[in-house]
Amino acid sequence: MSKIKYKQVIKKKYLSGWTVLIPVLAWIFYFASAVFSSGFYSLILSVLLLGSVLAAVYHSEVIAHRLGEPFGTLLLAFAITVIEVGLIISIMMGAEGLETVTLARDTVFAAVMIILTGIIGICIVIGSVRYREQTFTLQGVSTALITLTAVVVFVLILPNYTVSHTGGEYTSFQLLFIALVSLALYLGFTMVQTMRHRSFFISPQNKLLADQMEQSSNELLSRKKMLVSCFMLVVCLGIVVLMAKLLSKDVEHIVLSFGAPKSVVGVIIAGIVLLPEGLAAFRAAKNDQIQTSLNLAFGSALASIGLSIPAIAIISVIFGIRMTLGIDIKSTVLLGLSLFIITVSLATGKTNIMQGVVLVGIFLIYLFISIVP
Repeated sequence: MSKIKYKQVIKKKYLSGWTVLIPVLAWIFYFASAVFSSGFYSLILSVLLLGSVLAAVYHSEVIAHRLGEPFGTLLLAFAITVIEVGLIISIMMGAEGLETVTLARDTVFAAVMIILTGIIGICIVIGSVRYREQTFTLQGVSTALITLTAVVVFVLILPNYTVSHTGGEYTSFQLLFIALVSLALYLGFTMVQTMRHRSFFISPQNKLLADQMEQSSNELLSRKKMLVSCFMLVVCLGIVVLMAKLLSKDVEHIVLSFGAPKSVVGVIIAGIVLLPEGLAAFRAAKNDQIQTSLNLAFGSALASIGLSIPAIAIISVIFGIRMTLGIDIKSTVLLGLSLFIITVSLATGKTNIMQGVVLVGIFLIYLFISIVP
C-alpha cells in the first residue's frame, strides 16, 4: 500500500457517520426494551448489536493507525477481550444456580478453536488464492505459539488432572494461582511484542512501509479525532456487553429449540465477540499482510485466555461462583490436533493453500461435533 493510498484510506474512514449513529441507536433501543418486547424487536436489537461490534472495530482501527504496528493489533485484541469478559461476567452474575458453570470454559475454548482453525485457516486460504505464498516473521509466530500452548494447557486441560477438586474444577486457591501465572505470561508476551522484540511482529518486506504508515497516521489524525474514536470505542463496547446480555436468553432458547447442546451458546458468544477481529484479519490477508492477520489472531487468542480467565476467576472467587474449566476428551483431541497442525504449518515462515484448507477442515469438524456431539 503506497503512502498516498494510505492517506486516502485514513481520510475515507472519517466519512463513515454510521459508526456514531449505530451505537447511539443501540443505546436508545436498549433502554426502550423495557417497554417493547417481541421477536421482531429482538431482531432489531440483534442488528444493532452487530452494527455496534463493527463500529467498535472501526474505531479501534482508527486508533491503531495512530499507534502503529504492533500496537494497533494489540489494542484491537484488548478491545475484543473487554467485550468477552464483560459479556461472560454479566451473564454469570445474572444467572441462577449452576446455569453458567461451564460458560467461561465453553466461550474461551470456542474462541481459541475459532481463531486457530477458522480465522487463521481462512486467512491462509484467502492469501494463498490471491498470492500463492505469503511470508511472515517466524520468530513472532513461534513466540506467540509457545505462550498460547502453555496457557491453554494450564487453563483447559490441567484442571482435569488435579485431585483437590473433581469435575474439571480448580479450588479457589488453585484458580487464582493459575490465573496469575496466565496473566504474567500474557503480559510477558505483550512486552516482547511491543518493546523488546517488536521487529518480530512486523513482516520483513513491510518494515520500511510500517514506519511510513506510522508517520503518515500521526500527521493525518489530530488529537481531537483520536479522542473522539477513544470515546466512541468505549460507547460501542459498553452497549455490546449490555445488548448481548439482554439477548442471551433468546440465543439460549433458539439453541435449545434446535436440540443442540447448551455449549453451543458459548460458540455463538465467541463468534460474535471475534467477528471484528476476524474481519480485520481477512482484510489484512487479502492485502498481502498475513503477518498482521497472524498478529491479530494470536494476540486475540492470548488475550481471550490470558486476560479473560484471570478477570473471570477473580470475580468468581469473590462472589462464590463455581466455574468448570476442564474440557472433555473429545475437545482435548481437537485442541491438540489444532495446535499440532498450526505449529507444523507455520514452521517454515511461509503459507500455502493446503495449510489453510486443513485448518478450515478441522474448524468445520469442530462446529459439527459441537452441534451434533
